[in-house]
Amino acid sequence: MKKELNIISMEGGILLKDNLVRSSILPRTVSELDRDVNIMGDTEIEGAVYARKMEVENGDLDVKGAVYTKLELHIASNAKGSIIFRKTVASSDTVASFGKDNKLMFMADINAKQVRLSHAFVAGSIFADTVTLDDCVVIGGVFATKSIDMKDCIAGTFNAPTVFLDGQISLLLPSAFSGSPIERTPATRMINLSLADLGSLYKGDKEIENSGCIEMDLSTDEQKTMLSEDQQTIVVYSYSVVGKVLAADLVDFDKLKNHFLIGATALGSQTLRTYDLGMNEAGEKVGIVPEKVCDFFFSILRGTIKVTPIDGTFSIQDLAKRIPGIV
Repeated sequence: MKKELNIISMEGGILLKDNLVRSSILPRTVSELDRDVNIMGDTEIEGAVYARKMEVENGDLDVKGAVYTKLELHIASNAKGSIIFRKTVASSDTVASFGKDNKLMFMADINAKQVRLSHAFVAGSIFADTVTLDDCVVIGGVFATKSIDMKDCIAGTFNAPTVFLDGQISLLLPSAFSGSPIERTPATRMINLSLADLGSLYKGDKEIENSGCIEMDLSTDEQKTMLSEDQQTIVVYSYSVVGKVLAADLVDFDKLKNHFLIGATALGSQTLRTYDLGMNEAGEKVGIVPEKVCDFFFSILRGTIKVTPIDGTFSIQDLAKRIPGIV
């Protein structure tokens, strides 16, 4: 049984285990600005957290307020259980976790100088100087001012001056960007899920006709663009299937409900209600529950849920038939 704590004020470090913290953990004096917070397990914090360093030794942990650390937020590599951050997590330096035996979920954005995550779910976006992701799902975008290194991940999109990819990288949006040609291993595959029927797959129903994933060719799908402003030129490399998506006009996007699924998940921690995708083929209402969405995308990442492939090609003649006035 958790011990309830209403107010926390300690000049030294704070150690929490089997605790329900009703208040925020914020400094009240100058001496508390350099206070560390250590989570030993089975802890729930209803407010925000400020710490010099926050160390999570073990789950379960549920932090319902925003988190800011002066140095680092670190999840131990041997931590187990559920670890959930419901609001924005920020650090002046590092947010890091390399464990694979826990269920780590960030339900909003992450802002830090360095972000290094393994086996993590991020419902928002990541903003950092350098980002290293392994076996992660980021519903929003991955944005770095210096570099991105991703292996076996799903992301909405990404943008950085330099990008290194390994394994299978799946995109939820049609395009991704880099400031130089993407570096990659021979085993790298990029899959675009913007035309996949994620709504039906989430409900356990059959995918609608002509929906599916598109395998991208990082050589042929690469476009170099020169942007100039105030006598400065910026080079942007884009990797996109947007031409295929728009020109082919293959799918009724309203039926896919991809944006609704993604948007409801990303905003879930900021709304007072749970949204749903309606009834599935079994007549059951399917709610958009963060934990279920997390399991769903990791099932796609690991191939447990298969997405039907489509080639992404189209005929000019067929396209012409769809446009009024063209014979």
